[in-house]
Amino acid sequence: MKYDVVIIGAGLGGLECGYICAKHGKSVCVLEQGLTLGGSLQVFKRKGHTFDTGYHYIGAYDKGQSLHRLFDYFNLTHLPFQKMDSNYFDEVVYKGQSYRFANGYDNFVDALAKEFPSQRQNLKKYVDFLSKVGDNIFNQFSPKDLDSFYTASLFGQSAYDFLKETFTNEDLINVVSGTSLKLELKKETLPLYTFAQINDSFIRSAYRLKGGGGQIAESLAADIEKMGGIVKKNSKVDELVEVDGRIAYARLANGEEIQGETFISSAHPSATLELVKESSKIRKIYRNRITRLQNTTGMFTANIKLKKDVLPYLNRNQYFYDTDDVWNVCDGDDSHIKGALMSYQVPEDGDDYAENVDIIVPMSWAAVEQWDGTKVMQRGEEYESMKQKKAEECVDFVSKYVPQLKNAVDTIYTSTPLTYKDYVSTVEGSAYGIRKDYNNVMQTLLTPRTPIENLLLTGQSLNLHGILGVSMTSLFTTAEIVGMDTVKEDLKL
Repeated sequence: MKYDVVIIGAGLGGLECGYICAKHGKSVCVLEQGLTLGGSLQVFKRKGHTFDTGYHYIGAYDKGQSLHRLFDYFNLTHLPFQKMDSNYFDEVVYKGQSYRFANGYDNFVDALAKEFPSQRQNLKKYVDFLSKVGDNIFNQFSPKDLDSFYTASLFGQSAYDFLKETFTNEDLINVVSGTSLKLELKKETLPLYTFAQINDSFIRSAYRLKGGGGQIAESLAADIEKMGGIVKKNSKVDELVEVDGRIAYARLANGEEIQGETFISSAHPSATLELVKESSKIRKIYRNRITRLQNTTGMFTANIKLKKDVLPYLNRNQYFYDTDDVWNVCDGDDSHIKGALMSYQVPEDGDDYAENVDIIVPMSWAAVEQWDGTKVMQRGEEYESMKQKKAEECVDFVSKYVPQLKNAVDTIYTSTPLTYKDYVSTVEGSAYGIRKDYNNVMQTLLTPRTPIENLLLTGQSLNLHGILGVSMTSLFTTAEIVGMDTVKEDLKL
């Protein structure tokens, strides 16, 4: 059988593309290399406990807000999303002092102005700008030319320079940047659009998902199949074979050939090009351009199963810093931890005590590169020892701020950039895909199109990473198939 659309990768972007195409009557086949759907959304279970791998919380999910509109379209609002504490959804501990982040622009300003009274007007300027960026998110679908959409100018501006121009207090710059371990803080490259859109979404509202992010993937896959599509696990694509300038079929590791009219890859663009081994359309200069793009940092995660009734559950995230400059936590120095996020999973039994928490810290590819090429669970004693040491460092670091944690730990499971590389095919275990660079927008901001007419890209390496960003990008990608007017009609834009 020849499918209308063949999709490589059942992460969020791939599944959303599959959902849109199936909804519009296309025959769809989604190919997932692993045994679990979801990419960075996937969960794993140990001793009856569910652990997330990449999903932790979402923003802009109140009714009418951007992600709620998208999830309503994708039939995901039935999932058990739980609103976080709107008066205290994020806590930043910086220079030993705790700062409260509240939902809603006025509340956000009031909470931080208590600590920085002289900066109240600047905080208002800050949220006014963020709200404008967030309000314009769907305007990206209006221009005919993707390269000219409203946000292009903000991709070409520095996030750090914007903060320096907005605030006159260095500590406040660090505090408002303190919840940004969910993106890569890099003074030299981070675009203002990335910083503003992501931070705005969480100021609007913040939610966790009881039971883990894997439910998003399972729901999308189930709906694709209800609409006549196929989602195949354990189906690793070894090659995308070009015939007469178009991709004709995907060859799987087991030798099976899946024919298609259009192919969408949600894998990293470099990994996608590796699948196209011979091409009359992809020139060496294009391959080199994509493969030489830098990738964002990786992450080390300690998934911690807790002893019962020891650590109270907090309906907020906690960000801890042991540095005067939070913009240096992703500098590639793995010798000691400078910043960490602790995320609490919603207790499955609705208890007042946490059952498990995740501690997430930046980790460079250099820290694990020597084990590249080894197989999961077969990397050797030295690797296991490195992970154990890093996990202990994470617990020690966070215990300085949350003393109860030390005695609450039951079991620790770990993942490194190498884990992400092997499970979700992200180059160098990058947490957020290709590094967007405000100095070099045209090179680092990729569109869904490739030199091969019927091969499209989607996923976090394109427009914006994160749940909101990837969902937006899936619409851009499928607009190439069903038409931009159809996408706008679907979303009632």
